Amino acid sequence: MKILAICGTGLGSSFMLEMNVQQILAELGISGIEVDHCDLSSATPDSADLFIAAKDIATGMGHLGEVIVIDSIIDMDGLRAKLQEVLQQKGLL
Repeated sequence: MKILAICGTGLGSSFMLEMNVQQILAELGISGIEVDHCDLSSATPDSADLFIAAKDIATGMGHLGEVIVIDSIIDMDGLRAKLQEVLQQKGLL
């Protein structure tokens, strides 16, 4: 499985999201999931199984597939809750 963190430019925000997702996966004891980041214009439906982005750009991501929309890139609790829910639905947690 691959998770792609998305932001407008593919630099700071998406990289911070990538690191946060990696930290949460480690805390949950989940391995074998690739996590990366990129900008919205470079993301394609086949570039990941799951996409994560803040709500300010998520409206332009419907064509990609399954998207976790977060309120804030620094809200670890919110990200953790949404990520756990998706991982449970996929049978990975």
